Amino acid sequence: MPEARFVAAPALHTSYGDDVTSTSEAAAVHARIDAVLAADERLLIEMRRDLHAHPELSHRETATTLWIEQHLRDLGLSPTRLRVGTGLVCDITIGAPVEGAPVVALRADIDALAMPDEKDVGYRSQVDGVAHACGHDVHTTAVLGAARALVAVAADAGISGTVRLVFEPAEESVPGGAVDVLAEGHLEGVAAIFGLHCDPKIDVGLVGTRVGALTSAADLVEVTVRGPGGHTARPERTVNLVALLARLVTETQGVIDTLTDRPGDLRVVFGAVHSGDAANVIPSHGLVRGSLRTPDHDVWLRTPDLFLEAVEQVLSSTEATWEIAHRRGVPPVVNDAAMTEVLDAAVREALGPDGAAETLQSWGGDSFAWYLERIPGSYARLGVHNPASTRPRLDLHASTFDVDERAIRHGAAVLALAALGALRSST
Repeated sequence: MPEARFVAAPALHTSYGDDVTSTSEAAAVHARIDAVLAADERLLIEMRRDLHAHPELSHRETATTLWIEQHLRDLGLSPTRLRVGTGLVCDITIGAPVEGAPVVALRADIDALAMPDEKDVGYRSQVDGVAHACGHDVHTTAVLGAARALVAVAADAGISGTVRLVFEPAEESVPGGAVDVLAEGHLEGVAAIFGLHCDPKIDVGLVGTRVGALTSAADLVEVTVRGPGGHTARPERTVNLVALLARLVTETQGVIDTLTDRPGDLRVVFGAVHSGDAANVIPSHGLVRGSLRTPDHDVWLRTPDLFLEAVEQVLSSTEATWEIAHRRGVPPVVNDAAMTEVLDAAVREALGPDGAAETLQSWGGDSFAWYLERIPGSYARLGVHNPASTRPRLDLHASTFDVDERAIRHGAAVLALAALGALRSST
């Protein structure tokens, strides 16, 4: 377990001259947020690099949780750890405390992936086989940056309410740490929630937004197949198990396409096949593991039955026995129209009129979807690619994945302004 390490946090900047006092109240708040983040940009980059160098896997984010907690306490806040042991939530009071004032949440995910970090940079992972290759270090730092900005403007933002910071553990696990956040009641009474996810397909300085479905549902499946085994010289006398596994891998998708309204509504991709050891032995058991993904929420509800029927059709004419382990993952992220409008306005305010770009629905899944099953909100794609770079646009989960770190300040500004915008719209 990495030891706790802390980047020293300087005092918050709370005065920026008379140039903002002559503007409107909202413009003044925006100017102060910009000033805080401009002054803190180097700090935020150092914080992100510290996180990047010390990644922790799902459910093991102990040092990361302590690290976040200390930064929040340095801001005079009182974070609360989740009962599951990692992850935390923390409230920022905006304006004068008012009974019944709205609560808006900002979410970051804090875990890393079980994969190597193969970048040649000073802040590459110091933990063998663990890497922040999905941008969770950026998401966490952006929410901490938003917290610094919101604390600086909280006393005179012109509105009253609470911004709840949610640092979710175990997003990369199934069904994700969002389930724990919800089970512990941390979103009870919350009016809206916002989040950002790095997207290397989008240039830095842009944020991709979308009304409706942004991601896809994702489940995990495992099919175990059994037979009597035998000799490869006489496959006709037994169940040729390896051949059956190959049929599962190659034929299941075609059968599923006949069971749904539109081919491609439900996608099965197998990522693991295991069976046997010897070249001249037909094994007695084997398995395939894969993911089921669909952009359609209604299809996701039917996924267990659809997959079961497809497997039955592929294997029913054989003498093999088989069983399915189907683990429910996450539904699609479905963005609320009104909250996406709030987020769009925050993007334009932070990054200019051309800062918001429409983004396509992806086949990836995200546990942010569980929040949107309960409350309205919006999730967006944070551009992290340097358009001047000659390096290829590496996808998420690439072993050399990295970001243009200007995106951290952009993300922090967008989230802070979205939170304040949602509080205004909820009052």
